[in-house]
Amino acid sequence: MEHGFVDCHCHISAREFEEDLEDVIQRTTEAGVKTLVAVTEEVGEFARVLQLQERYPDLVAPCFGIHPLQGGGGSEQRSVKPQDLDAALPHFYKHRERLVAVGEIGLDFTPWCAPTQQDRDDQMKVFVEQLNIAKELDLPVNVHSRSAAKVTIATMREQGISRALLHNFAGKPSVALEGVKAGYLFSFPPAVCRNQQRDKLIQQIPMEHICLETDSPALGPDRHVRNEPRNIVLSCRHIARIKGASPQTVQLVAAQNAYRLFPKALCWGLQLSAGLSPALLSGGQSAKKHRAGPQVTPIMSPLGPLPGLAWVQLHLTPRLPPQVQLQESSLFRSGHFKS
Repeated sequence: MEHGFVDCHCHISAREFEEDLEDVIQRTTEAGVKTLVAVTEEVGEFARVLQLQERYPDLVAPCFGIHPLQGGGGSEQRSVKPQDLDAALPHFYKHRERLVAVGEIGLDFTPWCAPTQQDRDDQMKVFVEQLNIAKELDLPVNVHSRSAAKVTIATMREQGISRALLHNFAGKPSVALEGVKAGYLFSFPPAVCRNQQRDKLIQQIPMEHICLETDSPALGPDRHVRNEPRNIVLSCRHIARIKGASPQTVQLVAAQNAYRLFPKALCWGLQLSAGLSPALLSGGQSAKKHRAGPQVTPIMSPLGPLPGLAWVQLHLTPRLPPQVQLQESSLFRSGHFKS
């Protein structure tokens, strides 16, 4: 599988990976994973995910987000409060150039997680505020929607969100298709291999709206074993079986979908190959100093120009290849996927 995987939603900064992170990363790259879209759940993770991006700049693509549930997964877990976001707000703006998305954000109306109306109202307030941050920073959102699929999609549409990934989506197919109409993408972790009910949902979502994820360290093929990004191959094979396509085809299309949604994740790789700074690729003040000549560098996907890339349409230094283009594909036109 030469094109590489994009894990669109993982928690590589989680404490479960602290003791053997180097081994995990080695297994990740050996499995063909090219990019980890690294989401966060609370402000305490922000510094850690940035450190990982510095340590593995060609692999880790950082996101900042305040999850609808706070306090970890144990007995101290609680529904989010507005003050949880207040502490995080300055960091979104301070590090905006390094972020590829806002996430993990969203709603979780599972009864034991949000038992009161006040809990649900607080979640909605925090969610909407982060949607507004994403719009202001021109970033996509990486979204949690457990027991709240319909209201999550409706809220994003009401707020004018056009770029979103609904991770581990478990809503009804009819609700998913509302997200498809809005242009949203959906990702599925290895846990779908043990959930036949999700097969019907995956079958109905068009392949051009599907990405791959692991949600590591959770949602692996064995609920009792820590999940790792290398297990993304299991999601790929499972979706390929459902779609009646080869794993290679699913891998390629899912990666193209991912870079269409998270264009800055692709640009970290360009930065390395061209020797450019993050500020240059993000269109900061230093970009103006480095413009050289009339060359424009569009980044294309099979579905057209990647969105949110005004800052890439720069007169870059000659070190950047004159045209950077994702491989065009006629997969959808040629009927590689069954309905």
